[in-house]
Amino acid sequence: MATIRDVAELAHVSVATVSRTLQQPDRVSPKTRVRVLEAIDHTGYKPNLMAVKFRSGKTHSLVVLVPTVANLFFARVISGMQVAAAQRGYTLLLGNTLGNPDIEAEYAKMVQTSQADGVIQLRAHNPFPADMRTTDGLLPMVNACEVRATTDCPTVTLDNRAAAATMTRHLIALGHRSIALIKGPHASPLTQDRLAGYQDALREANIPFDENLLFNGDFTLQAGYEAAQRILTIGQRPTALFCENDETAIGAVQALKEAGLRIPEDISVAGFDDIAFAGFCDPPLTTIAQPAEEFGQTAVNLLVDVLTGNIKKAPKVIMPFELIVRKSTGPAPTY
Repeated sequence: MATIRDVAELAHVSVATVSRTLQQPDRVSPKTRVRVLEAIDHTGYKPNLMAVKFRSGKTHSLVVLVPTVANLFFARVISGMQVAAAQRGYTLLLGNTLGNPDIEAEYAKMVQTSQADGVIQLRAHNPFPADMRTTDGLLPMVNACEVRATTDCPTVTLDNRAAAATMTRHLIALGHRSIALIKGPHASPLTQDRLAGYQDALREANIPFDENLLFNGDFTLQAGYEAAQRILTIGQRPTALFCENDETAIGAVQALKEAGLRIPEDISVAGFDDIAFAGFCDPPLTTIAQPAEEFGQTAVNLLVDVLTGNIKKAPKVIMPFELIVRKSTGPAPTY
């Protein structure tokens, strides 16, 4: 049976370095860490992981709180997390919380009971009790995607207001003056910021804001489909439709096409997120691209830095966005 000394000899490192790689991988250079892990795999060495965790006081596990695993954008974020976690020597535990604070609190207890080291929260909610802090006064948490206005943990987000304004300006530049908006969940900061950006662009163009052009949604295909059906019933149909995420937009496209409308000849449709299906629907969807995988990688690296004491103040990371113009938007019809 292989021993830790066999691993050290094969990797050309000391026994202490092998031990450190298992207990505190963030303190070992990536190159050395890879060499040690390859030696472990080659020799078949089976470390006593329970003993490693007991000695280090760390589980090297991170809990990810996801409002819904069915969301395609979150799936890409989690994919990025997996890459970064493996690089930093951590594993991920995924919690599908359905946005329920009680479920989130139960997962957060895993940190309090030393079953996990920290939490990545993808919803604007703190699942920890008020007295939960690291020695640097931070929560053992990173809040990503939909974030709170906070200084108690790092955040990773997009300038959703600027991004929504950019999309609305694109539609205005095509000659649209009647632009409907299908929103996300009412309480979500993403919904409010994207609505504000939409209003900013209308104001800049001296286009009156019309609340009758706002339609409720919840970021799902079904919500987009149903909202588009309601849009078809209003007296003066808008010439463009901006949806606060791509799934909503794809659902809306289906309802509009069933009603016999041509996209974009009769009505332009735009989304937000640039999920994989956006470029393959009919017609391909104009949208706002977010670097989803980078969201996940950044969140993991920030959380590991919090847990290892490398961050003393909570940074607010703003990720970039890009307007992706495809065939679902075009010049406003002249009727």
